[in-house]
Amino acid sequence: MSASSSEPVAPDAAASDSEVDADGGAIEGDELDQAVARVEHELGRLFARIRVSWREAAVTVHPDLQPLGYQVLISIASGKATTAKEIIERLQTDKSAVSRQVRQLEELGLAESVADPDDRRTRRLVATELAQERIAVARAHYEGRIGERLRAWSPADLEHFVELLGSL
Repeated sequence: MSASSSEPVAPDAAASDSEVDADGGAIEGDELDQAVARVEHELGRLFARIRVSWREAAVTVHPDLQPLGYQVLISIASGKATTAKEIIERLQTDKSAVSRQVRQLEELGLAESVADPDDRRTRRLVATELAQERIAVARAHYEGRIGERLRAWSPADLEHFVELLGSL
């Protein structure tokens, strides 16, 4: 339909990228774009903070450990990824990076390779007792900081946050 048409246009059809608020102003287009941009900005800040936390946790476990090494160690210690292939898939990184990190973890006494009891051809990685102790210290520090911040929220806000994260 052209702008010069004399037929009435439904409000919803008139503005495809925006809605009209009670005062007749557009709210969806620009405001929605700005809100999305703010969310993206805050997620970027959160991810940067998480990377800093991983770096701090890695150093807590061992001064020579890199953040990726910490993530590899956490994957091993949690049992969520205990073979190089599983670690590569879980962390979405390349084989050579994982291989370097595993080698370093073994050299630092934080992980060891053992034969898989179900398939002797497969090697499984396990975290050493030393690694478990140091991970516990690193996690306590991190979880204490985030827990302190989250405990300031109401249970309803926390539940809403969990729902929003789940839908994201």
